[in-house]
Amino acid sequence: MSDVASQTRPEAGTRSPSRPSTRAARSGLPYPLGATPDQNGTNFALFSDHAERVTLCLYDDRGVHEVGRIELEECTNGVWHGYVPDVFAGAVYGYRVTGPWDPQNGHRFNPNKLLIDPYAKELVGELTWDDALYGYTIGAGEEADLVMDERDSAAFIPKARVVETIPTRRNSPGVSWPKSVIYEAHVRGLTMTHPGVPEPVRGTFAALGSEAIVEHLKRIGATVVELMPVHAFAQDRHLLERGLTNYWGYNTLSFFAPEARYLSSGDRMEIREAVDRLHDAGIEVILDVVYNHTCEGNHLGPTLSWKGIDNVSYYRLMPGDRRHYDDLTGTGNAIDTNHPRVLQMVLDSLRYWVETYHVDGFRFDLALTLGRRPDGFDPRHPFFQAILQDPVLSTVKLIAEPWDVGPGGYQLGNFPAGFSEWNGDFRDVVRDFWAGTEGTLGAFATRFAASQDLFGEGHKRPWSSVNFVTAHDGYTLHDLVSYQDKHNEANGEGNNDGHSDNRSWNCGVEGETDDPEINALRDRQKRNLLATLFLSQGVPMLLAGDEIGNSQGGNNNAYCQDNEIGWIDWSKSDPKLVSFIRTLADLRRRRSAIARAEFLTGDRGSRGVPDVTWYSSTGTRMKQDEWSQPHVKCLSVRLAPSRPHEPAMLVMLNGAADGVEFTVPGGDQGWICLVDTADACDDTPVRGGATAVLGGRSLRIYEAEMPAPKSAASTPATALKEEEPQ
Repeated sequence: MSDVASQTRPEAGTRSPSRPSTRAARSGLPYPLGATPDQNGTNFALFSDHAERVTLCLYDDRGVHEVGRIELEECTNGVWHGYVPDVFAGAVYGYRVTGPWDPQNGHRFNPNKLLIDPYAKELVGELTWDDALYGYTIGAGEEADLVMDERDSAAFIPKARVVETIPTRRNSPGVSWPKSVIYEAHVRGLTMTHPGVPEPVRGTFAALGSEAIVEHLKRIGATVVELMPVHAFAQDRHLLERGLTNYWGYNTLSFFAPEARYLSSGDRMEIREAVDRLHDAGIEVILDVVYNHTCEGNHLGPTLSWKGIDNVSYYRLMPGDRRHYDDLTGTGNAIDTNHPRVLQMVLDSLRYWVETYHVDGFRFDLALTLGRRPDGFDPRHPFFQAILQDPVLSTVKLIAEPWDVGPGGYQLGNFPAGFSEWNGDFRDVVRDFWAGTEGTLGAFATRFAASQDLFGEGHKRPWSSVNFVTAHDGYTLHDLVSYQDKHNEANGEGNNDGHSDNRSWNCGVEGETDDPEINALRDRQKRNLLATLFLSQGVPMLLAGDEIGNSQGGNNNAYCQDNEIGWIDWSKSDPKLVSFIRTLADLRRRRSAIARAEFLTGDRGSRGVPDVTWYSSTGTRMKQDEWSQPHVKCLSVRLAPSRPHEPAMLVMLNGAADGVEFTVPGGDQGWICLVDTADACDDTPVRGGATAVLGGRSLRIYEAEMPAPKSAASTPATALKEEEPQ
């Protein structure tokens, strides 16, 4: 039940509107779109540029029985609107839209199908799969989608509920990009087995905001939680028929309504409460949002909302063949953000989640689709320009997934300044380097330094690169070092789904093993990959569960596994790995040499010291020909601080299988070992010119020995947990 339902007037029959069948709508206003209640009734506004008639259908509290129909007779600039007196917050409704049934020209109007308002803020009931949900007649042969189906779909589709506008009190922690550490998580997967979360609320926003989860996020130094889709989404019919579900949620049913399963109380304000609790802990929340397509699929998909409201306006159709969809996303359809009303819907949705639920930003799934014009991707597309000039949206974190499945479908580095991007090249190169692939040293250094070759132009900053080694789509960190091949049999697709090019290395044995040497190597590889992620310039993103060694049994596409495969197994938590990540996060937060606001150039700064210097294992500066030598798999990098009175950092990396003797660079400079992924740190400082043996496939972090500190801020190694960042 919505928190606003009790605020409405019972004498007016708020939850079951008073005699709606006998009341005509006043003209009302064409804005705002959606259902907007006030003290006397509700204004309804629906965009459909090609409709001939729009009927508002009102339902009882449970959305089961229709209690009246009202024609919206006014149409202004393609928006059908009407003000209905004595219909208040809590009322349940849907639409029937009449227009041409002409699939060959893109029109799929069918008044037999009840439709969800694209601006619905809350949904009532669940989607129940039935052939009546399809606008065409299933089983009518190859031309089935051309034959209108006349069965009524109302019994099988969720309805919208009118809700009050909730005033905003947003108070973001305002974490700067250089100090951001992103933690990608699934609301259910993160919390379903956590022993510190009460069982009744597991899998919900209440669990996400619980003390146990918040404290864990603080413990590992996460500053931003990136949540996989929480917009209401549809369960795929074919998955349900196989006993599976759409776990990830990339199948949007509503861009405004939250997924009801994630609300333990049924109250949508549970989301804001969880976000505010995370804010109180200094942690921001961004949402993974799917505006590139909807759950209505291709020409053979169901008619649930947009398809029946105005198919030609909402979707990209094939030029010269408007019966079919331009499937740029691999899901059957693609939203057409070139249409101003569709673009408005997306922006209104984004703004709604910021202002109502206090979220701090968005990661745009398949963002390339959102920026496509008819002739291809355009970084100056109105979608990007509208967001970047918006007084609300331009102030939040914006991250693009820079690919889709259409022509020219990989545009990493080509999004406008103001958008950060998932850096898939970072993932691939770092995996290759630590797996021992030859000839990767130059590419590795470039990715380590925030991929300036991709992001160095157009007033961009290092945080344009969101670096990751693992994400929800692919192996977990544990599986990356434990499996050579994917094991997706549980998905029921013959192990044909998911990526085959994983750039993984199982360290000698496929899957779990009791061999202590192999397990030790796997643990070291995890630390190598994590240390590289946190030490690299740009913004690190950690996959939830990687910090405790979570495994999916080699499944690299757990999109349909809402069970122990997809959930984090907290019973196998690795305290040593948690502590290691905490150390890395502390280093990143407190040492400006690691998380810089400007790209590394190698130039001498105001103190006459280069911001970055690359060395070979001999302690001499890397020569041009050394970068391209395939057998060279080790190097050192010295990083100067950007703030005064801080130590420089020295990182030694050995991607070779055997140990390598490094000569420590830096003249007579003393260096203190902070971290060694092979657990070989020595408390005795080493000086420039000395030698240090780095074990095979290992990484070591030093910081410069400083003069006796005048304040806590100048203490080198011992104050990592006590001093405050500047």
